[in-house]
Amino acid sequence: MRSLTETSGGTVQPAGNRTGDAPARAVRRRAPLHRRVWLRLTRSPAFRTLGPFVPVIALWWALAESGLFPQAFFVGPDRVVLEFVELVRKGILVGYLGDSLERLAYGVGFGLLIGLPMGFLTALFWRLRKAVWPILLFFQAIADIAWLPIVIVWFGFSLTAVTFVIVYTIVFPLMLSVVSGVEQVPKELIRAARSLGAGRVRVFFEVILPGALPSVATGVRTGLGYGWRALVAAEIIVGTSGIGFMMFDARRVGDVSQVFLGMVVLGVLWYMLDALVLAPFERATVERWGLVRSMEDDR
Repeated sequence: MRSLTETSGGTVQPAGNRTGDAPARAVRRRAPLHRRVWLRLTRSPAFRTLGPFVPVIALWWALAESGLFPQAFFVGPDRVVLEFVELVRKGILVGYLGDSLERLAYGVGFGLLIGLPMGFLTALFWRLRKAVWPILLFFQAIADIAWLPIVIVWFGFSLTAVTFVIVYTIVFPLMLSVVSGVEQVPKELIRAARSLGAGRVRVFFEVILPGALPSVATGVRTGLGYGWRALVAAEIIVGTSGIGFMMFDARRVGDVSQVFLGMVVLGVLWYMLDALVLAPFERATVERWGLVRSMEDDR
C-alpha cells in the first residue's frame, strides 16, 4: 500500500510524487539513422581531406558544361582524367614527375645545407649579423624569376640552372626564420645555463637549438613552398623536362587538357607533401619544443 504524506497546504499526496525527490533520469534518444551516417562520414579523415574539393570540382564541371567558354580553352575534369590516364599509360607523366622531384630534392638539399648554418651564424654573432643583415634583406626582395635570364647565360638550360633558382628561393626565408627563432629564446635560460657552468657549445645544443626549432620548422615549411613554386617557374622557362615544361609545351601546341592536368598534379603533390611530411614535422616540433609543451608544463 502506498504511503501518504501531508503537504504544507494540508493536501495529501502519495509519497512517491513528492516534489524534491531525486530528478528523473533523462532518456537519451537515439539519433536517426541518416544523421548517424552523416556524422560518421563527416568525421572520417577521407571526408575531411577530400570534402572541401567536392564543390570546387562541381563548379569546375558546371562551368565546362555550361558552354560559357569554348572547349578549346576550358576543359572539364573528365577530360583531365582521360589525359591523366593516357600520359600515365605512355610513361610521359611519370618521367616528367620524376625529373621535377629530382630537381626539387637537389634544390632543397643544398638550400638547407646553406640556409641553416648561415642562419644560426647570423643570429649568434652580432657583428656578422650587422654585416649580413642588409644583404639578406636586399636579396630577399628580389624575386626568383628575376634571376632566370642571367642564370640561363651562366648555366644554360641545365639542371644546375633550375637548382640555383630553387636554392636561392629557399635560403633567405630559411635564414630569416632561424634568426627569428634564436631571438625568441629567453635570455634568462641562456644566462642560467652559463651560470651553471655550461659552455657555448652546450648552451647552443641544449638551450638555443631546441628553443629555435619551432621557428626553424616553420621556415623549412615556408621555404619548401617557395621552392616548389620556383621549380615550376624555372621549368617553364629553363627546363627541358618536368611538370612545368610539360605545361608550357602543351600551351605551345594548344593542348589545354595537359595544362590543366599539370596544375592539378602540382596542387595534389604539394598537398600530399605538406599534409604527410611538413605539417606533421612542424606540429611535432612545436609540441616537443614550442608553445604547446610550455603550456602543458605550466599546467
